Amino acid sequence: MKKIQVEIIGAGRIAYVHALNITRSIPFADVKGIADPYLTDQAKKWIAELEIPVVSENYRGLLADDDIKAVAICSPTDTHAQITREAVQAGKDVFCEKPIDLDPEQIRKTLDIVEASGQKMQVGFNRRFDHNSAALRQAVETKRIGELHMVRITSRDPSPPPINSIKSSGGLFMDMTIHDFDMVRFLCGSEVEEIFAYGTVLVDPAIGEADDIDTAVISMKMANGVLAYIENSREAVYGYDQRAEVFGSRGAMKSRNDVPHTAVFSGKEGVVGEKPLHFFLERYNESYIAVMKVFLEALRDGKDVPVGGIDGLNSVLVARSAMESLKSGRIVKVSYT
Repeated sequence: MKKIQVEIIGAGRIAYVHALNITRSIPFADVKGIADPYLTDQAKKWIAELEIPVVSENYRGLLADDDIKAVAICSPTDTHAQITREAVQAGKDVFCEKPIDLDPEQIRKTLDIVEASGQKMQVGFNRRFDHNSAALRQAVETKRIGELHMVRITSRDPSPPPINSIKSSGGLFMDMTIHDFDMVRFLCGSEVEEIFAYGTVLVDPAIGEADDIDTAVISMKMANGVLAYIENSREAVYGYDQRAEVFGSRGAMKSRNDVPHTAVFSGKEGVVGEKPLHFFLERYNESYIAVMKVFLEALRDGKDVPVGGIDGLNSVLVARSAMESLKSGRIVKVSYT
């Protein structure tokens, strides 16, 4: 069978991750081209190392290539919706990094065009494919924990992103917590009905000056009655802190942080183990492989993608409702219309 040819739009860090994973871990697909008008020397280096044959400043030229069947959109957020529309209208299936757009109306317009085109679209919520997340979801689906009552997610970064990145990110809820909103929806198997958010600046005053927050707690009531809770911080000095718990009528299941190894030293000064993995690409590398693989398998096998455009839209709607709650100090009912 002929390999699926993929175009990657963008040549930043996440583009490199997907290019590397397709090249080395997905044998039935190849990266045929990279498109980015602002190629850095670092990008040129990894493109050469991965032996990607076509490099262009203009993604539209690659969209016109009939051999390319799939497009991975890894460009800046404000380009995602437009490129998605052009790609599906050119007959390509689309993998789009989150968020599709910061404006729900732009997302809805994009999803209408995707549906009319008949092409597939998957949103890059990779954490659904993490081994810990999958185990928790299975415990819920099989009712190993009985009827689900509560979900708790802890998500803390080791350090904040650059201020320039924060200014263009759409804010903590849209940039960071959006993964956690999707995880709540995934673990509960339900949509967020009501949301209340506290948030403040405790890590870096410059984040507040950029009109954002760096620390938050968010409580939610789901449409199926489950209660959910998220806590976020932009800085956990001990590493990338990613934990979750599902609690039900027959018990609970918790996921722990991934660490470099589980060996523990015991001595006079105390008992010491490894800190959590420090970098998100270390922690979630396998899930990045899996999320791209299931997308390309859906293309190969003619199946539906597991994380569709509606998941991208609804998580943005929840993020916007969280911001409304933060600013108003009120519980907000999430509207999906």
